[in-house]
Amino acid sequence: MKPAEFARRRKRLMQMMGKASVAILPAAPQKLRNRDAEYPYRQDSDFYYLTGFNEPDAVLVLIPKRQHGEVILFCRERDPEMETWHGRRAGLEGAMEHYGADDAFPISDIDDILPGLLESSERVFYAMGCDTQFDQRVTGWVNRLKAQSRAGVHTPGEFVALDHLLHDMRLYKSRAEISAMRRAAKVSAQAHIRAMQQCAPGKWEYEIEAEFQYHFKRHNFDHAYTPIVGGGENGCILHYTENNAELRDGDLLLIDAGAENECYAADITRTFPVNGV
Repeated sequence: MKPAEFARRRKRLMQMMGKASVAILPAAPQKLRNRDAEYPYRQDSDFYYLTGFNEPDAVLVLIPKRQHGEVILFCRERDPEMETWHGRRAGLEGAMEHYGADDAFPISDIDDILPGLLESSERVFYAMGCDTQFDQRVTGWVNRLKAQSRAGVHTPGEFVALDHLLHDMRLYKSRAEISAMRRAAKVSAQAHIRAMQQCAPGKWEYEIEAEFQYHFKRHNFDHAYTPIVGGGENGCILHYTENNAELRDGDLLLIDAGAENECYAADITRTFPVNGV
C-alpha cells in the first residue's frame, strides 16, 4: 500500500485521540524457534495498520499537535554487520523517508527519550494486556514521572485502551484495503482449485498442502494461518494440522487454507471427494 494510506490512518486516529494525548504501539517481537533460528517474522496487525513497517524492535508514538512532529518511530539503526546476517534495515533515515515518521530515534534510546514525550500529556492511549513485558516498561515510564511530580514534572492522569479506537477504525475498509483483501481471496481460490486438480487416491495430505505453499509463494503471499488438510476422519478434527496421512479412495478431503496479503487474510474451507467423483 502507498504511504499516503498509512498517513491517512494515523491522522484519523490522532483526530479521535484529541489534544494532550499520546499513543504508544509496539511492534511484534521476533520469536525464537530453536537455538539461533527464528520463526518467519509476522508484524503486529495494529502496528502494521498504522505504519506499514515490517521490522521488529520498533515502537510507534503518536502525539497530536506536537510542534516538532506528531509521528515518532523508534527503530533499529542501520548496522552493516547485522544486516549481512539478518537482512536490510530501514534505519532512522528510512523510517522518515519511506514510512512517514516526523522523528526517528534508536530503539536503544527509548527509555531515555519516551518519558519526556509523556510529560505534556493528560492521556496515554495504549493496549494494556497484550504484551506483559512492554506493559511493565510503559508503567515504569509513567512511574518515573510520578516520582518527579514534586519537582513540577507533569504526569499523565489516564490510560485509555488504544485497541478500542483502533479496532473500530479497522472495521471500515478503504478501497486499498478492499483491493488487498480481494487479491488474497483470489489467490486463495486459485490455490484451492489447484489442490482439487492435483488430488488423487494414494497421494498424501502434505502433498496437497504443498500446492498451497507453492501457489501462495508464487504471488509473494504467505499462509494466513496453519492450513488444515484432513482426509477421511481427519477432517472431523477441528484443528487438525498434522497433514501427514495418505488419501484413500472413497474418502472426503477437507481443506481449510487461505493466503495473507499485507496482513489481510483470506479464509476458505472446502470439502470434496478424494477421487473427484
